[in-house]
Amino acid sequence: MKKILNLLMIISIISILFSCKKSDEFLDKKPLGDYSETAVWTDPSLVETFVNSMYRNALGFPFNIERLSDYSDESHFTCGWGVHDFNKSLMTSDGLLGWNTSWDNDHEPAAQTYHYMWAPLYMNVRRANIFFSRINNVVSDPDAIVTRLKGEAYFMRAWTYFYLTNLYGGVPIITKAYTLTDEFAVPRNSYDDCIKYIVGQIDSAAMNLPVVYSDASDKGRVTKGAALAFKARVLLYAASDLHNPAKNSVVTAGFSKPELLGYTAGDATARWTAAKNAAKAVIDLGTYSLYKATPAATDSVANNFVELFTSKGTSEDILLQFFTPKTDENWAGYNPGLYCGPNGYHCWGNNAPLGELVDDYEMKDGSKFDWNNPVQKANPYVKREARFYATILYEGVQWRVRPPDALKVDPFSRIQTGYVYNGTTMIKAGLDTRSGPFEDWNGGYTGYYVRKWVDPMPDPQYVKQDVPFKHLRYGEVLLNYAEACIELGQDAEARTYINIIRTRAGQPEIAASVTGDALRQAYRHERRIEMAYEDQRFWDVRRWVIGPAAYQQTHKVDIRYTASTATVAAYRQPDGSAWSAPNYSPAVIDGDARAWLNKAYFFPIMRDEMNKNDKLVQNPGY
Repeated sequence: MKKILNLLMIISIISILFSCKKSDEFLDKKPLGDYSETAVWTDPSLVETFVNSMYRNALGFPFNIERLSDYSDESHFTCGWGVHDFNKSLMTSDGLLGWNTSWDNDHEPAAQTYHYMWAPLYMNVRRANIFFSRINNVVSDPDAIVTRLKGEAYFMRAWTYFYLTNLYGGVPIITKAYTLTDEFAVPRNSYDDCIKYIVGQIDSAAMNLPVVYSDASDKGRVTKGAALAFKARVLLYAASDLHNPAKNSVVTAGFSKPELLGYTAGDATARWTAAKNAAKAVIDLGTYSLYKATPAATDSVANNFVELFTSKGTSEDILLQFFTPKTDENWAGYNPGLYCGPNGYHCWGNNAPLGELVDDYEMKDGSKFDWNNPVQKANPYVKREARFYATILYEGVQWRVRPPDALKVDPFSRIQTGYVYNGTTMIKAGLDTRSGPFEDWNGGYTGYYVRKWVDPMPDPQYVKQDVPFKHLRYGEVLLNYAEACIELGQDAEARTYINIIRTRAGQPEIAASVTGDALRQAYRHERRIEMAYEDQRFWDVRRWVIGPAAYQQTHKVDIRYTASTATVAAYRQPDGSAWSAPNYSPAVIDGDARAWLNKAYFFPIMRDEMNKNDKLVQNPGY
């Protein structure tokens, strides 16, 4: 798409070149390779490139070697790199541990979380403010280009402030690009002020954005529908428990400035109604629909989900972030297949699904999976719901063909995350374990690998996929609408929309007898499963104020086969069968006993920012 696929382009804005030479001819030359400030703000194409960079700064790298899922109860980050300490709530105003450090704990921050920090977020605010201070100087033909660029900039400024408020609560609302002579010490605005500002920015974006783009090269740009869907998300988060004065005392008790963390007055019902209406506005557009909403009897529902999450655009997609195999040559940028794949495929085994997530996938009949059920324990991956098979790589499942060297060891190309024992002695490790023969240091710790988002066609060892990330999709809109209905006591309406999601997933409907808090819990379970690995769970845990339940000792699956001989040639017998019936059991992941402190519902403002601005108030607990 037009320039947006190259979001690494950086615009150099300069005013004048200095020189000791006397030649006027030299001084009259235009800079080569750079653009003057005047040139940028008179050329719509250069302004468009300026706006393109705001996409990259705001959306970041959701497919980085680290994923936001690693910081919630979805996945385990194999490398560590401080992430495990972050998950023990050990962050302080002097450091966010794995959130803002890299592989060497010294140089570049992790790309996935860098754009979720105070300074980078405000850098993008500044970029938006520069845009609005100059855009009226731009003359274009047709004027629609400038109108659309304004809409995109409004959207990106709102998106940036939304994450600032998610992380810190109320923050200073800055609407101009500061110069060196400006006063930098400004106080935080209230949470209420920030949400009103964000919603106003989104409304302005919606007025300036097209419903669709006629040019396919503009695929990936924000639309009116994206603005409306984003508004629904903002209002849903704002109405949630974390910001409700009747439900957030674990955060605000004893804090002198509760208005920075949520509402202190107003009507919670009105806030939920606004969230409901915003989601309904997207539904009523009639522009979007679930991908394969009513599976045919002959459909593989799991394959439908694989298609959805490896596609480059469907009827369900509202805001996609595109990548290409050339996006960021840096190994820490974009390469989800390599980063997540099993080490037995020469991949790096990161973002491995936790046992807690895997166990939450229902059985096909809608019942809960239970390790205490002897039938289910004996075959834990049989008769599970379709989204399980589309999201998780597990013991024995066939995936893509192994690389040539591994294919000699495993000609069946089936995931191997278990061990063969003779008595109490381990005699053969699976290829995809940390004791396997291929890159054991890249083996995951959980017994699972992530399937969702990973395109099985290219060989991830050598080829980057080009699957886009779905920042906004219609499935989320339906869930947002259902959640608002539940909080308004409109259970029947909520069940209708939850069941739309479940029908597409091939799961039985939630019964009419499920009401009140039971329906709320059923909804939260549905959202956890439907939105897994979509950068939702981290925020949901916080806005629902369920941190203690989500940050506990994590679990893996221990898989053992028993052989009657002291040695075996391979993990499986020559015909592909196992040496015995497997013994599956949950076990703790050593070193990943997570812990929750209520301060972690919000981030600390870093000490250097506090030192630069004496009007800032620190969040509680820091």
